[in-house]
Amino acid sequence: MRRKRILTAVLALAAGLLSAGPSALAADASPKATLAAESYTWKNARIDGGGFVPGIVFNRKEKNLAYARTDIGGAYRWQESGKTWTPLLDSVGWAQWGHTGVVSLASDPVDANKVYAAVGTYTNSWDPTNGAVLRSGDRGASWQKTDLPFKLGGNMPGRGMGERLAVDPNRNSVLYLGAPSGKGLWRSTDSGVTWSQVTNFPNVGNYVQDPSDTSGYASDNQGIVWVTFDESTGTSGTATKTIYVGVADKDNAVYRSTDAGATWSRLAGQPTGYLAHKGVLDTVNGYLYIAYSDKGGPYDGGKGRLMRYATATGTWTDISPVAEADTYYGFSGLTVDRQKPGTVMATAYSSWWPDTQIFRSTNSGGTWTKAWDYTSYPNRANRFTMDVSSSPWLTWGANPSPPEQTPKLGWMTEALEIDPFNSARMMYGTGATIYGTENLTNWDSGSQFTVKPMVQGLEETAVNDLASPPTGAPLLSALGDVGGFRHTDLTKVPSMMFTSPNFTTTTSLDFAETTPNTVVRVGDLDSGPHVAFSTDNGANWFAGTDPSGVSGGGTVAAAADGSRFVWSPAGTGVQYTTGFGTSWQATSGIPAGAIVESDRVDPKTFYGFKSGKFYVSTDGGASFSASSAAGLPSGDSVRFKALPGTKGDVWLAGGASDGAYGLWHSTDSGATFTKLSNVEQADTIGFGKAATGASYQTLYTSAKIAGVRGIFRSTDKGVSWTRINDDAHQWGWTGGAITGDPRVYGRVYVSTNGRGVIYGDTSDTSGGGGGGGGGGGGGTDPAPTGACAVTYTITTQWSGGFQADVKLANTGTAAWSGWSLAWSFPNGQTVSQLWNADYTQSGAAVTAKNITWNANVAAGTSVSFGFTGSWTGTNAKPTAFKLGDQSCTVV
Repeated sequence: MRRKRILTAVLALAAGLLSAGPSALAADASPKATLAAESYTWKNARIDGGGFVPGIVFNRKEKNLAYARTDIGGAYRWQESGKTWTPLLDSVGWAQWGHTGVVSLASDPVDANKVYAAVGTYTNSWDPTNGAVLRSGDRGASWQKTDLPFKLGGNMPGRGMGERLAVDPNRNSVLYLGAPSGKGLWRSTDSGVTWSQVTNFPNVGNYVQDPSDTSGYASDNQGIVWVTFDESTGTSGTATKTIYVGVADKDNAVYRSTDAGATWSRLAGQPTGYLAHKGVLDTVNGYLYIAYSDKGGPYDGGKGRLMRYATATGTWTDISPVAEADTYYGFSGLTVDRQKPGTVMATAYSSWWPDTQIFRSTNSGGTWTKAWDYTSYPNRANRFTMDVSSSPWLTWGANPSPPEQTPKLGWMTEALEIDPFNSARMMYGTGATIYGTENLTNWDSGSQFTVKPMVQGLEETAVNDLASPPTGAPLLSALGDVGGFRHTDLTKVPSMMFTSPNFTTTTSLDFAETTPNTVVRVGDLDSGPHVAFSTDNGANWFAGTDPSGVSGGGTVAAAADGSRFVWSPAGTGVQYTTGFGTSWQATSGIPAGAIVESDRVDPKTFYGFKSGKFYVSTDGGASFSASSAAGLPSGDSVRFKALPGTKGDVWLAGGASDGAYGLWHSTDSGATFTKLSNVEQADTIGFGKAATGASYQTLYTSAKIAGVRGIFRSTDKGVSWTRINDDAHQWGWTGGAITGDPRVYGRVYVSTNGRGVIYGDTSDTSGGGGGGGGGGGGGTDPAPTGACAVTYTITTQWSGGFQADVKLANTGTAAWSGWSLAWSFPNGQTVSQLWNADYTQSGAAVTAKNITWNANVAAGTSVSFGFTGSWTGTNAKPTAFKLGDQSCTVV
């Protein structure tokens, strides 16, 4: 379930595949100092989606040109050739991180090369900068910026309404922007270069979600929420005369001008008691369609209406597909088929359970059909099938009871668009992905249409922590909203997020340095445990037990040998345990809320930090003592880590601009620290494989050095630094976490707040050896001998698809140094994607082979892999498996 990702000021707030030419934001500030930089290739560790997509915009002049906006992760352009999205705002830098929140997009209907974005993340104090309008003449490859005298809220309540930014389709030098916070309606007459308030617009809005919220987040006036032009009331080169504007005011929701904005009036006869989330105009039939909800969304909404306004006669018609008394949701997603304008679709965006609903009418709202309906409760009949094989984690590993299904059709479905050039294609945004179909018109013929993720390249997770163990999977991540993932191959979408339990947000994770199969994670969950453990490198998990008072994840540390753990949860003081958290004991000598880490050599030594003080435990976390080290950052915006392989070697990064800020190093377990004089500011620290000939591991940091903000690397213990990113690859705020890869020299994993996990590889292959690639790779052809047993489990199944786990056990007396398992599907099933092994398939025959990290299987142990596949008719399990030439027992 999608959550608001809000970083506090304590963290010095900040908020795809990058191969398709990164965009560059034109610099408006004074020239920056430069450092020697090294050529790096930057990509995303693929997750595909992971966040709320509140807006999708198709250009109505050029086929296959579309854009998507996210609430904190920038904007994207659709690439039809590969069916992928290209990120457009990676050039947003640290100081203006808020400009990664996009509250509205407008694609110019006259000049398809032009696109505009209204950016800014929060309207309250959390975002230190005002909003801006970005304009591009090359489809977002580069941008120019006009700063606004007020803030915009890409991640504020009401962000799914819109679009607030619109281009006049007859005179495209004219744009309108609806502002929040009582700032009114704004207009540009020079293609977005300058803006001025439309002072005669009569209503700035008055709706707030929660007037009692003292933070200003839920108590801000949601303002002007959409602008729609009636292109039939103008001619090319002259301003459109009739303009409709939606206002966050339940009694006065829609206004109109019939003289190109010279005067405005409340639209007569309109319904009251609702907010107008969307206003979509069908000029062919002369109808303005409006989707109403009683709340601003995207989470709330309990009642709604769909209305149709006849522009020629002023007649209002209630075209709601269900009676008002039967709604438990509001309407928001709204679209018209431009090829067949009488076809209208809408979403019940706030129908969380059992599923979202999509409605379709082919007679201008006269009658409707639903994407799904009850046969006899709780059984459902769906007009669609879902294929999530490209993003199998979208099932959430769930097994719900009817009428709920997995994967869900969606939630928070405020963006809904039919391709204006293709009636069969539709895309819609959810709280976790973009779904779409390319056979939508099957709906009308009575056959099922297929819904699939259309999200590749759009990466929208907020990253809290990262780990790259020395063996096993190359990357473990702690994420907001979707918990986190174990990447065995950075170029492929993992099969599932961390489960058992599923945290809504994972706040911290750690592995035991000398036994990296032991992993711990902590996180937030509405009900249930807040700590989980794994003994197989994060592939499978089991829940621990919370000590009394725990309300959230906090931070956690694993002893170097995995024998014990120290946990600093939200809601209570620091705790420690031996074993796997069946019982916890309170730690003494360290304040609640401290950040905790472990020494990577001595299993009895743990470290902590709170409010300028460094703490050390030498008894396995039972007690801590405050270090006498002085001059450390006074606040809690700090990240620190102990170096693998050397006892007592600790690096600490953090601070704030109004006090101590930078990078510190200790070689005596925190008794003393030395501040690096060549680092002005630093927010993260991580370690990776040493360069060739170097005696010390490579350091990585998100920092300000020589006056330049960036991602830096040092191969000489911090004596000198090289900036490894560039101005086109900045990703806003990168202060959450960073780590190098202990196996691949030069590889670094960078956290973002909304652009997922970015990883970089150096072009300098002489630095230290170690392969590149995506973390997969196989070994030599194995020839194991001895007995084996196979357990084949179908974990979930849906129409046309399924997911299965395979456990291969070594029941013999000798270890395997590699393995190759073969079987044949009895019903012609096809593997779509397989993880934790390499595979080939020829007809019904499948062979799965070890990858490097799981080649060795000791006697009495097992190895597991999983896959998603497709089936038709029957999905029977294979009845025979062979390990090389050896037949295995089927369990």
